[in-house]
Amino acid sequence: MARIAFILLTHKDPQGVIDQAKRLTASGDYVAIHYDRRARDEEYRTIEAALSDNPGVTFARRRYKCGWGEWSLVAASLEALRQAERSFPQATHFYMLSGDCMPIKSAEHTHAFLENDDCDYVEAVDFHTGNWIKTGLREERLIFRHWFNERTQKWLFYQSMDLQKRLRITRSAPKGVQVMIGSQWWCLRRQTVEAVLNLIDLRPELVRFFRTTWIPDETFFQTLVSHVVPKTQIRRRSPTFLMFTDYGMPVTFYNDHYDLLLRQDYLFARKISPEAQELRAKLGAVWQAEGMEFAISNEGPRLFRFLTERGRVGRRFAARFWETDGSLGRQNVVCLIVAKKWHVAKRLTARIRALTAIPAVDYLFNEHAAHLPDLGGIASSLSKRERHRRALIRLMFEEFETRQLVMCIDPSALSLIGDFAGDRAQTRILFVDSRFDEDYLRGHMQRIGLSSKGMPEEVVRRLIPVVRSDLEHEAERLRDMEFANFHVISEHASPGLNTAAIMRFLDVPDEIAHDLAATPHLFSD
Repeated sequence: MARIAFILLTHKDPQGVIDQAKRLTASGDYVAIHYDRRARDEEYRTIEAALSDNPGVTFARRRYKCGWGEWSLVAASLEALRQAERSFPQATHFYMLSGDCMPIKSAEHTHAFLENDDCDYVEAVDFHTGNWIKTGLREERLIFRHWFNERTQKWLFYQSMDLQKRLRITRSAPKGVQVMIGSQWWCLRRQTVEAVLNLIDLRPELVRFFRTTWIPDETFFQTLVSHVVPKTQIRRRSPTFLMFTDYGMPVTFYNDHYDLLLRQDYLFARKISPEAQELRAKLGAVWQAEGMEFAISNEGPRLFRFLTERGRVGRRFAARFWETDGSLGRQNVVCLIVAKKWHVAKRLTARIRALTAIPAVDYLFNEHAAHLPDLGGIASSLSKRERHRRALIRLMFEEFETRQLVMCIDPSALSLIGDFAGDRAQTRILFVDSRFDEDYLRGHMQRIGLSSKGMPEEVVRRLIPVVRSDLEHEAERLRDMEFANFHVISEHASPGLNTAAIMRFLDVPDEIAHDLAATPHLFSD
């Protein structure tokens, strides 16, 4: 049977630490506590007194003053880990937690989960090629020595690094070591912990190297575990659920996140607001529950991205790219079919290609197959099309040998549409005004990853009006921009109105516009 020794790194909320330790040991597990030495001594004495008679609790022999990004966090983790390994010989797993973590599964479920797969859970990707670091220092974390804290000693931190650059004082990782990086929240088996501690004793240069790297808590254990455990026995993910905001800060969970947290495929969650007492109480009860089943839908990250991106319409197409290097040509005409229902727009472009000589492409910035001509490497991937989109449109005019071009655009890309409209080339817009029934909205939510088969029906029903409102808001914002050459077709409009709109949009004879408006099943879902 799995028995867990939790490595609890804390620096505040003594009563919360006490409650957490009592809760975790009540299930037959263990806790090793490191309480930051920067905290007040009376807080530590309160915790020590409250838990002194609990045989499942031990304390790190040495307390460190911990600072973000410093070696002190790793030193504190190692101190508590060594103490747990010595004190709890029956522990089969060692799980790193912070004081802000809470269980989102029962102890019964957690033990069974760890027993069913003989492996270690630690996020560990290659430091140099894994693209884990999104912003800030990269190789500089390793090749230079860091003795100062970037947050509290910024001037010294950067002066020291600049001096090493000027003097060309750099270093490499210890021999035979491939540096890995990932989340500091892991769960390791006893044999892995013993192997890591033994490796540290055998190779003291490992500690010397990581001691002066920047943010070593994201690299130290991740690297060492990867060197002592076969790849097949490592699940490169954290067992703790956490998300980050656009600013790189951890997302904080509150009372109304209870249902969402339980549906994530993780064992604990970080970080729980200290003010969310109701959530903490309910999650504490979950840990002690027996026979409780969990429906996993894992929609947390997708739902968070969806909700935080509301109101940021068009940002994925970046800045105003038409404002540089001239225009698409005053003599050219760009015809944009703006439609949320992509299948409707693509039926229309197919019909345009069949009935006219006007080149018409589909969602070239969203789908690889968009009826593009062979434009070489510039169109080989969506990222290249977006990065070189201005050159791409020019090449299309040249390749098609035309002065008129039709393309499909999603209404969420308002900045892109606005940039086209602001160019010297004439821009015409045909907006496909659609109505969204519940079946379409459910399918749309699945297509964009906002829902999954495992998501509870209650959550889906709550999201449907939110998604509908967002789609309708996109249409309203498009109308509010009051473009000069703006035309609308709709399944609810008369054939005559749709014909007139298409005739003006494409500048084609009435009979061709009529045939286009009469495209079979044009608006069908």
